[in-house]
Amino acid sequence: MSKRIGLPVTLKMRHDAHYVETLTSFSGASVGRMIPISKIHPNPDQPRKALGDLSELTQSVKEKGVLEPLLVRYMPREDTYYIISGERRYHASQAAGLPELPCIEKIADDAETLELALIENLQRKDLTAFEEADGLYRLAEQFDYTHDDIAKKIGRARSSVTETLSIRNIPNAIRKTCIEKGIVSKSLLLQVARQPNEKKMSEMVVQIAHSGLTRDEARRVRQEENATEARPRPFVYDYHAADHSYHLRIQFNRSQISRDEMISALREVLVELQRNSMSASSAA
Repeated sequence: MSKRIGLPVTLKMRHDAHYVETLTSFSGASVGRMIPISKIHPNPDQPRKALGDLSELTQSVKEKGVLEPLLVRYMPREDTYYIISGERRYHASQAAGLPELPCIEKIADDAETLELALIENLQRKDLTAFEEADGLYRLAEQFDYTHDDIAKKIGRARSSVTETLSIRNIPNAIRKTCIEKGIVSKSLLLQVARQPNEKKMSEMVVQIAHSGLTRDEARRVRQEENATEARPRPFVYDYHAADHSYHLRIQFNRSQISRDEMISALREVLVELQRNSMSASSAA
């Protein structure tokens, strides 16, 4: 009789589809087994800044154990395993005093480890709006992903990705005020981010904090202010080649565009041109 490979018979994975199964179905071999908790370490690039209240999860781990394996990556030089996904389960298991954890080992390089960690966290719904925006930005910057690419990888609409990324337009000082005042819902932060300048953003934050505005009320305030002001001119980026052989002009719908948004727009244009070129070559 052949030796059974995989998780012990006393441990079972959930029957419903989970991100771990999706992630491990990518490239690279996956091996499920028990690993001493002392050899497992958190991911230093974890996009989630706060783990939240772990008391309920810790109690569940004490009573039932870890029902969902962690996704880890082995580092030979350190003889240790870094967590790709499952950091909350890891910390809860530490608190519960578990000596070992069920894990799925994923063969991945640094770039893929970061990509998997970001995507897994973004697919879960427990990141703050700011953490989610920062995570999407890292995917775009470090892997040259367009908004469409990101949307496909995390299973969201492109418009949702674009909206979330716009939250990064909120300056750090105003971001800090939003967190202090408890203005953390994505819908309200979008109303702040859509203000035409930093002064208007600050005023909107004060209104939301002092008057307890809902999303619809904040939207109405913004629309009323926009209606009373002259329509802002669209932002236009002009580039003239040094030899005057061509002229590039990009016009945005908003009057103010950040450097990051400009780079993202140019990158999307380049990717689209490359795709069209490949399609034309294939047809020929």
